[in-house]
Amino acid sequence: MHIDILTLFPGMFESPFQYSILKRARDKGHATILLHDIRNWTSDKHRTVDDYPYGGGAGMVMMAEPIVKGIEELKSHRQYDEIIYLTPDGDLFNQPLANQLSLMNNILILCGHYKGIDERIRQNFITREISIGDYVLSGGEMAAVVLADTVIRLIPGVLSDETSALTDSFQDHLLSPPLYTRPADFRGHKVPDILLSGNDKEIAKWRFEQSVERTRKRRPGLLE
Repeated sequence: MHIDILTLFPGMFESPFQYSILKRARDKGHATILLHDIRNWTSDKHRTVDDYPYGGGAGMVMMAEPIVKGIEELKSHRQYDEIIYLTPDGDLFNQPLANQLSLMNNILILCGHYKGIDERIRQNFITREISIGDYVLSGGEMAAVVLADTVIRLIPGVLSDETSALTDSFQDHLLSPPLYTRPADFRGHKVPDILLSGNDKEIAKWRFEQSVERTRKRRPGLLE
């Protein structure tokens, strides 16, 4: 998978992309992530990327020209399956959408900032708008890290145990069951006997029942 990210702050990605699953995916060649500074496509010496909104009001708006120039230049090098704008009013990001995106070859992600971007970019250049939750961040950079991590870990070969992702929360519209590891008795709190039985069929049944019960209590809407 190839991911291009348009951002005003490329440095914000350096640490998240240098550790754990994302680093492993890049080292193995399963994912390529390139960062592009939107200011590189400005046309004035001050590298201006924002201006006051027409109609007045608080805050600044990211200008169309540098973003559109960036998108057009990147599109001249490859064809994108999706050009994604991360915005609070986009489609809510979830596991089914992550599964869908993980099957794509080329994705371009636009990180907004300030009050947002000129609406004409959204109308004419963006193919999908995504929100990672019903709250507002200072910019789209952290949301882009969340999206990249969620999607890349699903690519075959990224995780050492490829079945691990299949048992994550939300994959079957259920939350994961309780998890335990050694020791079997920690300060008098014991691991359920069924998990020590070695009976794979009964263990699978127990885990499914626990997943359903946990989902019913904590996220009943998923069962609908």
